[in-house]
Amino acid sequence: MALKPLVELSGAAYAYEDGPTVLSGLDFGIARGRSLALLGRNGSGKTTLMRLLSGGLRPVAGELRLDGSPVRYDRAGLTRLRTSVQLVVQDPDDQLFAASVEQDVSFGPLNLGLEVAEVRARVDAALAALDITALRDRPTHLLSYGQRKRAAIAGAVAMRPRVLILDEPTAGLDPDGQERLLDVLAGLTDTTVVMATHDVDLAVRWADDAAVLTPDGIRTGPSADLLSDPELLASAGLRQAWSPAVTAFLRTRGMLDAAAPGPRTPEALSVWPA
Repeated sequence: MALKPLVELSGAAYAYEDGPTVLSGLDFGIARGRSLALLGRNGSGKTTLMRLLSGGLRPVAGELRLDGSPVRYDRAGLTRLRTSVQLVVQDPDDQLFAASVEQDVSFGPLNLGLEVAEVRARVDAALAALDITALRDRPTHLLSYGQRKRAAIAGAVAMRPRVLILDEPTAGLDPDGQERLLDVLAGLTDTTVVMATHDVDLAVRWADDAAVLTPDGIRTGPSADLLSDPELLASAGLRQAWSPAVTAFLRTRGMLDAAAPGPRTPEALSVWPA
């Protein structure tokens, strides 16, 4: 039984002013509790799709629905959407603006009109979730790049969204920083996380589901299955993930049974070509 989407686009299209249509006839939804990787080449419409889902853009055709109801683009409707869906952009410097980390993280909850005690509780929880409590009073311009990434995400987490959309959150981070961020995301158990990325290996390892934007539209499905399709990845300008590629290679060489999850014997690996 398919999970009911929390937020979904139905027959959606978008075209920038004096530009070509970027997305057309798009049906796409985000289900509760399923981590999702969004992939596609530059210019495929990933950023447009994320901004449509978060209310930053309004479709020129079709509609955006939240909990099955069409989203209204007045103040009340957008406030309702943004308490459920938060987008964190790729460059944290495009999002951080306050003098300190605490001031930046508290901005969204304060603008919801919450009581001071509730705002403080949300800020404390968000800083703890992103492991940056010690940076509470640090000026944002003195943070490292990885710290700025975490502070930007904390600002979104403080809104207590049901869906958190991250645009290339691991870009620019070293391997240790990437792993630390993935550990943080794994701890957001009450939030459905969507991650736009070009890293197919990361998507296979991290995401339950994947969505791949191609010139023919969007394909969705379990990440392990979808991202093992070399033709689909080629059409999206993406490289094959290491694990499925190696598995396919081993099977073509008779080193892996079709139904087996790994090499038949350790000795089989000794014939790997030099």
